Amino acid sequence: MAGLMDKAKGFVADKIAHMPKPEASLDKVSFKNMTRDSITVHSNVNVTNPYSHRIPICDITFSLKCGGKEVASGTIPDPGWIEDSGEVTKLEVPAKVPYNVLVTLMKDLGRDWDIDYELHVGLTIDLPVFGNFTIPLETTGEFKLPTLGDFFGGSKTEEAATT
Repeated sequence: MAGLMDKAKGFVADKIAHMPKPEASLDKVSFKNMTRDSITVHSNVNVTNPYSHRIPICDITFSLKCGGKEVASGTIPDPGWIEDSGEVTKLEVPAKVPYNVLVTLMKDLGRDWDIDYELHVGLTIDLPVFGNFTIPLETTGEFKLPTLGDFFGGSKTEEAATT
C-alpha cells in the first residue's frame, strides 16, 4: 500500500512540475518624474499567461540598488490580474529615490550623470494548483539623470541637430 501511495505522489509531482507557468520579463529602468524632494524611476514587468483564465497577482516586491546601496524598496499590494491566453500584461514598478541618497552616489555619476543600478523584482501570483508562486526578476544597467536643460527647452545637442 505504501508503494502505491509513493507512486501516486511521484506521478502527481511529475505532472505538476511539467505544467506551464506564467513567464515574465523586466524592462530597463528609466527616468519618469522629478519633484522637489525626489526623482521617480520606473520599469515595466511584462507577464505572459499560458492559461485560458486570468490569474490574480498577490503583490510585487522590489529593491533598487545603486552603487551597491539599496536606494529604494517596497511592495505594491494587489496590482490586479494577468490577462488570459497569451496576452502580455504590463505592470509598472515605480521607485522614488530621494535627492539626499543621490548626493551620496555622486562619485558614480561622473560627468555624464549616469547611475549604475540593479533592480530586483518578485512577482507573486496565485496559481490554483500551486498556490502562491513568486517569479524572481532582475535587471542591471545604467540610467541617465535629467539635467535642468531637459526640463527647460531640451538640450543644446537637440537644438544643434534641428538647425
